[in-house]
Amino acid sequence: MNRNIISGEEKAFAREFLNFVEKSPTCFHVIKNIKDELLQKGFVELKECEKWQLDSGGKYFVSRNSTSLISFVLPKNPFKAFMITASHSDSPCFKVKENPEMKTASVVKLNVEKYGGMLMQPWFDRPLGLAGRLVYSSKDEGKKLCIKECLVNFDKNIAMIPNLAIHMNRDANDGHKINVQNELMPVISLDNEFNLSTLLSKETGIEEKDILSFDIFLYNREKPSFWGADEEFVAGPKLDDLECVFSTLRGFEEAESEDNVLLHCVFDNEEVGSQSRQGAASTFMRDTLVRINQACGGNEETYLRAVASSFLVSADNAHALHPNYIQTADPVNRPEINAGIVIKFNAAQKYTSDALSAGIFKKVCKRAGVPFQIYTNNSNVPGGSTLGNISTSQVSLPSVDIGLAQWAMHSCYESAGCKDLWYLVKAVKEFYNSEIVLHE
Repeated sequence: MNRNIISGEEKAFAREFLNFVEKSPTCFHVIKNIKDELLQKGFVELKECEKWQLDSGGKYFVSRNSTSLISFVLPKNPFKAFMITASHSDSPCFKVKENPEMKTASVVKLNVEKYGGMLMQPWFDRPLGLAGRLVYSSKDEGKKLCIKECLVNFDKNIAMIPNLAIHMNRDANDGHKINVQNELMPVISLDNEFNLSTLLSKETGIEEKDILSFDIFLYNREKPSFWGADEEFVAGPKLDDLECVFSTLRGFEEAESEDNVLLHCVFDNEEVGSQSRQGAASTFMRDTLVRINQACGGNEETYLRAVASSFLVSADNAHALHPNYIQTADPVNRPEINAGIVIKFNAAQKYTSDALSAGIFKKVCKRAGVPFQIYTNNSNVPGGSTLGNISTSQVSLPSVDIGLAQWAMHSCYESAGCKDLWYLVKAVKEFYNSEIVLHE
């Protein structure tokens, strides 16, 4: 396997992915873009607050809080199991607080807070945008409180966090500890009368008096790109976890099954622990599976049997062996970029992979003609957790944790490999097309 030779098919898919990243500055935009694609492919949108009428062979999706989405395809035959992939829409960044204007030293700054465990230093001296969701009041109907929302994206370099010159911060290169509240407030204007609500009103056409609240985030405006001597790498914001979101979505769209329900899940709030109504720790997946079973004429017995025969692929990126920090990696299990899908293990159950579930996924990869590799933490370096163990606390089913190898995880500009994206498409398609038989 030559890791630096990128085929035309792999390059074309990587380019599609980079375009998706560029038009998805927040989790709200991620879900909106997935919805648009699914609608174009004939999927029908369902609402959680309405009764579901499902047809055999039908294609559907349902969202929660505009930041999580589950899409599914029903088989034409009575289903036996649920074949599921799960990834997440959110990434570490800065969230704008309510009443954000801070007027000091003749400039206006925005009051922001950290979202998720982030590398903060790369955010300095970057052109930053603002994007997210605006919630506003609509005309009430009798006792009904009518509230609407819309997406907003200031598609320009609107803010920046200036660094302090080395002359005034001599320890900047010697382990300087960043004070978030004092040092990471982005500058947005010289106008002492600047008001974010006024700016949002001008951008959206919604009257300022009708604006009720917002979920607005800073994002890195630098475009995603190819790099490397042979353009074998990709780089951009939010590779964790949009690489897995986009690649599993393509594999899902291309798959078909005669006997299983195929589900593609994208959850929000993974970066802050998933403990929300739209996170993997919520009832969203379980609610969806129960309603599918009921709409297809099943009962509790058929549901429990189906879950017992089901399988979850939890897809969230993995750490690649870093050429400048080799000592941080496990001595043996050292994933490399463009060397295949990473299967993740952890004895403390931060990852759900065990011999059985990993064995199943290894067979899937072999049938798909896709290389795989193994990740374990250096025993002296505790790692993070992901979606698998959280999701399976709500729906008890076999699960494997996988991802794509990357550098600079949780930076505002990350790097990964072209080939790995296409490997994941092929493996996920093979997974969905398979019927898994567990002999426990």
